[in-house]
Amino acid sequence: MIKKLKSNLITSIKNRKINVFILFLVSAFVILIFLKLSKEYTNTLVFDIDKINVPQENVILNDSSIRLNVTLKTHGFKWLKYYFSKPKIVVDFSKDVNKKDSMFVWSKSKSFLENTQFDKQIELLNIFPDTLVFRYDVNLVKKIPVILISDIEFSNGYDMTGDFNLKPDSVEVIGPKVLVSKMDSIATKKLVLGDVKLNLNEILELNLPDNNKDLIFPTKNINVSATVEKFTEGTLKVPVSVVNVPKGIDIKYFPKEVNISYYVSLSAFNTISVKDFEVICDYSKVIENQNFLVPELNTLTDQVKNVKLHQQRIEFIISK
Repeated sequence: MIKKLKSNLITSIKNRKINVFILFLVSAFVILIFLKLSKEYTNTLVFDIDKINVPQENVILNDSSIRLNVTLKTHGFKWLKYYFSKPKIVVDFSKDVNKKDSMFVWSKSKSFLENTQFDKQIELLNIFPDTLVFRYDVNLVKKIPVILISDIEFSNGYDMTGDFNLKPDSVEVIGPKVLVSKMDSIATKKLVLGDVKLNLNEILELNLPDNNKDLIFPTKNINVSATVEKFTEGTLKVPVSVVNVPKGIDIKYFPKEVNISYYVSLSAFNTISVKDFEVICDYSKVIENQNFLVPELNTLTDQVKNVKLHQQRIEFIISK
């Protein structure tokens, strides 16, 4: 028992010595860091340009490659913020630039940068280059149609009545004429839905161009809606008409009526009739020695889908 107590006491003393050593080591490290940060250092950093108050009628064409190399002198604590966040210099287009021909020109102003851009404890030593040129163009506003990209699967026996309703169905794009004039439409991001049996009402983002900061889209998403109903199949016998028969020629053809099938919503089923379809054979399309006509189906209503004609030939003879 005495030996065990003695062993525990020795272990405890050793652990205390280790803890004291680690504490002194950490303290020495912290003191060293503070000594380093309290010293002054000179360094050159690359600053991004933050453009503000650009006239609305103009758009800056330069890309993000414009930079300023700024040499500063300050103590280590002040340097920390530049290493933890990307440094930027603000260029105010309402007072810091001059308009010349088709460009804005910025020239470095030491007093401005010292008094506005940097802390008083930061000494500005140099800026390179001393001039920045921003090319600009006149903004063009153009309205372009929205194109819906979708992949929708309906439940068995269900379908959409009418077309998709897009709000808005066209959007404005604002930017340089050279870019905006090339845009004829803009697509949505793909709408993917499955097993649909209820009305659609979705918010969908526009597929905006990548890496093009010169274009402005005030509208970034649209509403997509559609009516979905239960559908059923309908069939009708529709009379056949023959057109463009030359004068002096009489023809006899068979059959006089053909079967068609279609899908229609249950709510509109009783409104569909023969008058919503026409089957026409164009005699002028008959080639030499051909003894049949090719029927063409025209649908005169937008309430039906998947209309099929179940007769591919109409036999005929010329009677004199």
